[in-house]
Amino acid sequence: MASPTTFTSFRNAFLSGLVLLAPLAVTWFVFSWLVDRVGGSFRPLISVFLPDFLRQEGLDLAWNIIATILVILLIALLGFVSRWVLTRYFTQLTERFINNIPGIGAVYRTVKQIVDTFSAQKRNVFEKVVMVEYPAPQSYVLGFLTNRANGEVQGRTDYEMWTVFVPTTPNPTSGFLIFYPKERVVEMSMTVSEAMKLIISGGSVVPPWPARPPELAASDVPPAPASAASPNPQP
Repeated sequence: MASPTTFTSFRNAFLSGLVLLAPLAVTWFVFSWLVDRVGGSFRPLISVFLPDFLRQEGLDLAWNIIATILVILLIALLGFVSRWVLTRYFTQLTERFINNIPGIGAVYRTVKQIVDTFSAQKRNVFEKVVMVEYPAPQSYVLGFLTNRANGEVQGRTDYEMWTVFVPTTPNPTSGFLIFYPKERVVEMSMTVSEAMKLIISGGSVVPPWPARPPELAASDVPPAPASAASPNPQP
């Protein structure tokens, strides 16, 4: 294969250098135009507040740059404020309009409460899913462990008390706050989201148990033989 000529080598080197310098040249052109047009136009508004020794001609470029930066910051600040104000205003206006519609307003408020319950901030309040005996002996409900009791509640009992929130179904945003001795609280393996689905569905959506590993697909789990099924526990 013939070696490239001197002209070909020079041309290739020139094109490579041009490719490297083109982004820098475009950037410098845009920056210069921005500083000259924007900063130069707004610099007189800033210079009126400056002392005489800072209005020298040699500092024009520096003040143009400063004026450009200030304009960009003011535009960004205006965008943030307007977006926050307009978003909040239209959100409140829309919610007020929907809440005033008969029937639809009640459904909207209920769904909004359920969505807020599923939010990460609310789920973090629930430490663990538990099962407690309520409202009668041998009757059990699902609840959420929210805290270990302390203060007067703990001081006036002889047991280690746990704070359990028992939600109602299908709207889990309301419920009962009950203090149980630790020994009477059954800790569950299901997650908070799975328990929420079970409560909201009225018991129709039941999470699998024992819980399968995430990497094990449902099709890979062989069905259990009928003889291996354990009978329902007797009360």
